[in-house]
Amino acid sequence: MLSFQGENILSVNQLDREAIELIFEVAKRMEPYAKKHKRTQVLEGAVLANLFFEPSTRTRVSFGTAFNLLGGLVRETTGMQSSALAKGESLYDTARVISAYADAVAMRHPDAGSVAEFATGSDVPVLNGGDGPNEHPTQALLDLLTIDRELSRFGRGVDGMHIALVGDLKYGRTVHSLSKLLCHYKNIKFSMVAPDGLQMPDYVLDAVTNAGHKIELVSKMEGNLAADIVYQTRIQEERFPSQEEANKYRGGFRISQAIYDAHCKPESVLMHPLPRDSRSDANELDNDLNSNDNLAIFRQVQNGVLIRMALFALTLGVENKVQQYETNVPWFSRKRQS
Repeated sequence: MLSFQGENILSVNQLDREAIELIFEVAKRMEPYAKKHKRTQVLEGAVLANLFFEPSTRTRVSFGTAFNLLGGLVRETTGMQSSALAKGESLYDTARVISAYADAVAMRHPDAGSVAEFATGSDVPVLNGGDGPNEHPTQALLDLLTIDRELSRFGRGVDGMHIALVGDLKYGRTVHSLSKLLCHYKNIKFSMVAPDGLQMPDYVLDAVTNAGHKIELVSKMEGNLAADIVYQTRIQEERFPSQEEANKYRGGFRISQAIYDAHCKPESVLMHPLPRDSRSDANELDNDLNSNDNLAIFRQVQNGVLIRMALFALTLGVENKVQQYETNVPWFSRKRQS
């Protein structure tokens, strides 16, 4: 199993089921702090360099919030043009400099393999917040935690489930990482629901097949959404050769409440890595689903903070010290009522 302390978290390939279960165990311990029942200063004085060279809202803020909730400080760089990379500095040199300032780094970059390249020059743990179309390991972990928790409401588990992955499976790094993480579980049925030009890459299909799972490759939603988990992805238009090419697929895999009622099971859980494209010509998960109790997208967001808190605690070696630095929360918060 991965030792975690001092390690980089770059790929789901680093994780086995034992490591996943440890992360989930530590994440559960983080709930009192995320819900503002208590606060902890276990990382007081520690600095996170939050380097996001590609647009992000949820992931960037989630990493920063997770570090703050453990008592740490956050310093951010957003956008390539605001960094020395725009002046020709290498990722290695950037890492040598930034790791001299910080105790941990969370990084997103548009190029596949870029975060791993950065990590070769870093003296502190680096967490991959997404490297182009390649991987998004923390998203995969929060997705898996969400799946586990959502299915438990119906007395089900991850082993033996049926998951439908819907939309842009070619460029959607979240479904690449999640599929590989699910290879550590048993007897899963995958419905890969995507246009012919946006199907899952062969290397992911090979990993799933080699793990003994069943795969169906289909190009339409009708008749293929009656799954335990329906995981929708947006069209990753920023990764297409042209906007014109991306526009061909927009709105083709839209799920509304009417489609849910017609094609999903009554207990099908709806997930999405966010942001969902709510423009009228796309509307991947229609707003009329917002009152559907099985829409789990905002619970996914909350689980993301827990996962990232757990990873910071584990990589910085404080997972068993968090309670020692615990204090009461003096301010009003509705979160404490939940």
